Amino acid sequence: MAVHILDEANRCLQCKNPRCRAGCPINTNIPEMIRLLKEEKTMDAAVMLFNNNPLSIVCSLVCDHEKQCEGHCVLGIKDTPVHISAIENYISDSCFERIKLEKKPYNGKKVAVIGGGPAGITISVLLALKGYMITIFEGHEKLGGIMRYGIPEFRLPKTVLDRYAARLHELGILFRPNYNIGGATSIKDLFADGYKSVFIGTGAWRPKRLRIPGETFGNVAYAINYLNNPDVYHIGENVVIIGAGNAAMDVARTAVRKGARNVTVYVRRDTAAASVKEIEYAKLDGVKFEYCMSPLEIKDKSVVMAPVTYDEEGKGTVQKDRAVEIPCDFVIISISQVPKDRLVSRDKELTLNANGTLQTNEIGETTMPGVFASGDVVTGANTVVAAVNVSKQIAEDMDKYMQGLL
Repeated sequence: MAVHILDEANRCLQCKNPRCRAGCPINTNIPEMIRLLKEEKTMDAAVMLFNNNPLSIVCSLVCDHEKQCEGHCVLGIKDTPVHISAIENYISDSCFERIKLEKKPYNGKKVAVIGGGPAGITISVLLALKGYMITIFEGHEKLGGIMRYGIPEFRLPKTVLDRYAARLHELGILFRPNYNIGGATSIKDLFADGYKSVFIGTGAWRPKRLRIPGETFGNVAYAINYLNNPDVYHIGENVVIIGAGNAAMDVARTAVRKGARNVTVYVRRDTAAASVKEIEYAKLDGVKFEYCMSPLEIKDKSVVMAPVTYDEEGKGTVQKDRAVEIPCDFVIISISQVPKDRLVSRDKELTLNANGTLQTNEIGETTMPGVFASGDVVTGANTVVAAVNVSKQIAEDMDKYMQGLL
């Protein structure tokens, strides 16, 4: 292991007002985690982490730590912050199979969870522990959603998700793979079969388009599709990535690992939206960056890019008269995703917001009674930890709804 866990734990100052915890989107009690580890109460620390965040292992690997817990560590002001993510990963990973999940007796109520991503897994675990019978309906063949089909193996090993699938099975959670609700089966069909509530956590799988000529050509892919199964694409040696978020870094680094010799990320602004760490890793992998450039057209063997200039107010102007044609074998577009509308097309009581996300109220209930939602289908493309955090509260509200308390 690159970081000696106890050395890092001993660096923690145990601050009375821990900035690290305030910087964590799910309010993980980081000082307590470290204190328990140092007292050789590792299992207690693991239980505390799991109860706070059922996807603690995943978040310890994929969270934007330098902007969250580690970015708020007081030691980072003048020195290197405590490597909190490594400590959390060590505890959660080493104890995961040994955590005793105490499940209440079956209460006679069934819940349908549509989507087996971060939000769906969180809801399923928390409601199963409360005694509900859970069935997860997943469009892919395996559990994990965007974590499995949108995050590369080198960032999140698929074996981690397989371990989660095994633990969900232990809890009695049923899993129906390769099954899309909104096709032959509607949400109303689920209620007709006796489900007391339905949760939608279908994520954001429809890529945003650039809407430029050539976007449908065979030498083009969207990031979400490429990451789903990069081996089916013949990308050649020279690859252009359009977009600069963390997904674009995943795409670029995956392309390098699949044999591309020249990978260039084109960024519309003068800085990339991805985390500093992911950009640094991409550069270590040999990825190049070109800033203040915007695509105008994709051709069979090239892409036409134009410089973008910005005024004092930050408004950008594409300098089309200065456009250049850049030779390349393949173009991958990575400018975010929005939810698909299959469910809304089938169940008309559901309502979308103007940006294509599912409309919910303050307790996470959609405009269809008894149907709740969270995660990317509500917020648009977001982080794993954000989906888990909101889903924790929605699980409580779903429980209250099914108990007749709402």
